[in-house]
Amino acid sequence: MSDAVGVLILDEPQDLCPTFRATLEHLPALQTVTEADLAAGWTGPAVAVVFLDEGRLGDGLARIVSLRDRLPALRILAAFQALTSQDLKALLTAGADAVMARSAAPREICTAVLALAEGAACLVAETEVQPESGEALGLTPREAEVLRFLSAGFSNKEVARRLALSVRTVETHRLNLRRKTQTGRLKDLVTLARQLGLAPVVEGERGRSSRH
Repeated sequence: MSDAVGVLILDEPQDLCPTFRATLEHLPALQTVTEADLAAGWTGPAVAVVFLDEGRLGDGLARIVSLRDRLPALRILAAFQALTSQDLKALLTAGADAVMARSAAPREICTAVLALAEGAACLVAETEVQPESGEALGLTPREAEVLRFLSAGFSNKEVARRLALSVRTVETHRLNLRRKTQTGRLKDLVTLARQLGLAPVVEGERGRSSRH
């Protein structure tokens, strides 16, 4: 069995950069595989590169969910043409581990594949995602502020202390965030906070003193 990272390419578009496969096959650390190879007992790390059709995002989401169910150890990179923050949230919820623009250089995509195979956390090409505001997601200013602190890894109790709120109020805001964003995973909250342009929490920072 090869020590290379297995790369499963799915829904490859006809207009894909012709050097993508050439670059992929030139790198000894990577080896293209099929779903049958993975199902037959591929023992090394493997990454699926799923190309998304801009007008059929639902098909791509279904594909990712299916892969995650059948091959839980597989890392998944979704390559897109255009993406909103709402689309990004849906992809992460479906199980994508990385999101990159199809226009990225082939070597950049290969580098992301290797990083995922080595255990990298969620990778997002932030500059390629069309930004949205918190208002577009229906977030109140206070919910956006709570999101900032949650995405920084603070517990409900710590957020309550820093924002001068009760723990129960923070829990309510967190439930509202889960309902409006359809996710509660930390990595998704971190990504969402970045996409909304929320400033990182600095050491010792406290929020506004007004209670909401």
